[in-house]
Amino acid sequence: IRVALLLLWFGMFLSVFGHSQARPSQRFTSPEVVIPLKVISRGRGAKAPGWLSYSLRLGGQRYIVHMRVKKLLFAAHLPVFTYTEQHALLQDQPFIQDDCYYHGYVEEVPESLVALSTCSGGFLGMLQINDLVYEIKPISISATFEHLVHKIDSDDTQFPPMRCGLTEEKIARQLELQLLYNFTLKQSSFVGWWTHRRFVELVVVVDNVRYHFSQSNASTVQHEVFNVVNIVDSFYHPLEVDVILTGIDIWTASNPLPTNGDIDHFSGIFCWKNYNLNNRLQHDVAHLFIKDTQGTTLGVAYVKGICLNPFNSGVDVFEDEKLVIFAVTLGHELGHNLGMQHDTQWCVCELRWCIMHAYRKLTTKFSNCSYAQYWDNTISSGLCIQPPPYPGNIFRLKYCGNLVVEEGEECDCGTIQQCAKDPCCLLNCTLRPGAACAFGMCCKDCKFLPSGTLCRQKVGECDLPEWCNGTSHQCPDDVYVQDGISCNVNAFCYEKTCNNHDTQCKEIFGQGARSASQSCYQEINTQGNRFGHCGIVGTTYVKCWSPDILCGRVQCENVGIIPNLLEHSTVQQFHLNDTTCWGTDYHLGMAIPDIGEVKDGTVCGPEKICIRKKCASVVHLSQICQPKTCNMRGVCNNKQHCHCNREWAPPYCKDKGYGGSADSGPPPKNNMEGLNVMGKLGYLSLLCLLLLVAFLFCLRVLLKKRTKSKEDKE
Repeated sequence: IRVALLLLWFGMFLSVFGHSQARPSQRFTSPEVVIPLKVISRGRGAKAPGWLSYSLRLGGQRYIVHMRVKKLLFAAHLPVFTYTEQHALLQDQPFIQDDCYYHGYVEEVPESLVALSTCSGGFLGMLQINDLVYEIKPISISATFEHLVHKIDSDDTQFPPMRCGLTEEKIARQLELQLLYNFTLKQSSFVGWWTHRRFVELVVVVDNVRYHFSQSNASTVQHEVFNVVNIVDSFYHPLEVDVILTGIDIWTASNPLPTNGDIDHFSGIFCWKNYNLNNRLQHDVAHLFIKDTQGTTLGVAYVKGICLNPFNSGVDVFEDEKLVIFAVTLGHELGHNLGMQHDTQWCVCELRWCIMHAYRKLTTKFSNCSYAQYWDNTISSGLCIQPPPYPGNIFRLKYCGNLVVEEGEECDCGTIQQCAKDPCCLLNCTLRPGAACAFGMCCKDCKFLPSGTLCRQKVGECDLPEWCNGTSHQCPDDVYVQDGISCNVNAFCYEKTCNNHDTQCKEIFGQGARSASQSCYQEINTQGNRFGHCGIVGTTYVKCWSPDILCGRVQCENVGIIPNLLEHSTVQQFHLNDTTCWGTDYHLGMAIPDIGEVKDGTVCGPEKICIRKKCASVVHLSQICQPKTCNMRGVCNNKQHCHCNREWAPPYCKDKGYGGSADSGPPPKNNMEGLNVMGKLGYLSLLCLLLLVAFLFCLRVLLKKRTKSKEDKE
C-alpha cells in the first residue's frame, strides 16, 4: 500500500510536466569579447598562497577577480555509468582534473561571487557583480586568450512564467506522505545548537534526450555536470555546505522510462532509483536531469527529503546550454531536499530575488527564510550530511604520471616537465639506468642509504627510532613503546605519547595552567553539554558517569591568559566554590581538531588510563611482551618485540649486539666501536701532546744550559 501511495502521489507531484506550452527562457545580451589579464600582487596587496588574480573589463569597467581552487568538489574515484545499445551497464572511472575548479570574488564588490573552471584552457563559468550575472566561456580558436562574456537578463515579462513544480498543497502532501513511511525525525536533545560545515553527496542521472542534445558525447555531459555542480556548490558556500558529486549515470542507450511529461509513466522514476541506483552509488541525494521541451516547470523535489530514502531525490529540466541558469534551478530543487520551502513576501536576501523564489529568478543568494528552514531540518533529519565522505572510499584512478607510485610502477615523476628534472625516474615510471631508487626516506641521490643510517628519530620517551637496512628505499614502519609502559611521573605510554591532564592544560592555556580539582571534572563533565561530556552519539552529548569524569573534557585552573583559539572555539570560565574551572567547547560541524577532549592514555586513577572516554585498568592492555622477556635490557614495542639497549642484540637482548629490534632496522654497528676508537684516539692524541710538551720543555732547558755555558766561557 505504501508503494501504491508513493506512486499515486508522485504522479500528482509531476503532473505539472504535462503542459504543452512553449518554454521561454532568460535572455542573453550580445556578448562582449574580453581578454583576462593575470595580476601579480606584491607587497601589502599580495594574496595568500593558492590564490589567482585576473583583471577583466566588463561593461566599460575593469574588475579584479580573486579566486582559488575549490576542494572536495568531486569524489576522487568518481564512477560514471553508461549503457550499451543492448542496455548492458558499463562503468568507467575517468581521470578527472580536480585542480581546475575555482571559487572567488570580485575585488571591492561585497556582493560578488565567482565560480569558474579552467579545465579547458580558459575560463568557463559564472561571475556575479552586485545584481548583474555574467556567463563566461573561452573562444576555442583564439590565440590571444579571448573569451565571450554574456550578461544574463532576467526577463520578468516572460509568459507563461517559469516556475518550480511544487505548490503549497503539494509540499503539504509530501510531508504527509513522509509520515506514512514512519520516519523518525531525530530531534536535538540540547539547546544552543551550532550548525557548521555539512557535506552533501550528490548523484546525477542524465536522461537520453539530454545526452543526445550534448552531441551524444558522454565526456561533454560529464563536463557540463562538473561545471554546474561547481556553480551550485558556490551558492551553498555561505551555508557552509559542500556539494560533492559522487557519481554520474548517463542513459546513453535510451530512457528506461518515458520522461516526456506523461504522468502515468513518469512516476516510475522512483522505482528505477530504488532498484537500479541505490545499490550502485552511495549518495545523500540523487537528481535526474531531463531535456524537457514542454510545459513551464523547472523541476520538482521532495521537501526535507535529504537522508530519507526514497524521498532523497529530485528532477530538474536542463533545456539548453546555459549552465548558470540551470545551476540556479538545481540549487533551488536541492534546497527543497534540504528543507527549504518557497520564499514568501517577508523573505529577503542581499539581492532583489532569492534562490527559493517559486518562479525562476536569476540570483545566487538564499533568503533568511531558507537559512532558518535549512538549520531546522539539519538538526531534525540531516544526520547523513554531517560527516565528510569517508576517505577510504575515495581514491584516484591509477595511471602513470599522477606522482603516486602504484602497482607495477618503480617510480612516478609526474608530468613531462617534472620528469625532465628528475635524475632518478623516467617518464614511463621506471628507474633511470644506474638508479637504485627514486624516492623514500632511505633513498638519496638515486642510491640506497647505508645500513644503520637513522631515517626516523624518536619524538618522545614513548617513541623508538628506525634505521635504513641498506637494501630498500623505505624506512621501516614506525614503531613505538608498548602501551602501558610507565613514562614521565605516574603516567603511561599510549599510542606513542605520554599524556596527562597538566600537560594538556599547558598546551591550551599556557605554562602557568594546571589540571583543575576533581570537583571541576565532577561538576562540568556530568552536565552533558558542549563544555562537559564523555562523547557525542548522533546529536546527543553523553554525560560522564562518575568513574569516567577525568576522561571527558579537560578542566584547568590557574589560567592567566585566555588563548587565541581557532574560529568557532569557545572558552568557558566556571566558578565553583573557591575554584575557577576553565575549559573549551566542541560541537558537531567543527572542522578543526578538538583540543579540549582528554586524550587517550591519560591517567584517571591508580593503574588506570582513559580509553575512548572510559577510565580503564592498564591490565586490560595486551602485554604479551614483558621486561623480563627482554632480560631487563630493553623495552617492549607495540608489535610485542624487544627493542634492546645499545649493547644488546634482538630478539631477546640476551647476546651482545648493537641494540634495536626486529622491526627497527639495524642500528649503526659503530655505536660502541666508534666510541672505543674515539676513546683510543683521544688517549693517543693526549699522550702525543704530552710527549711533545715534554720534548719542547727538555729542548728549552737544554738550549738554556748551552747559552749559559757559552756565556761562562766568554
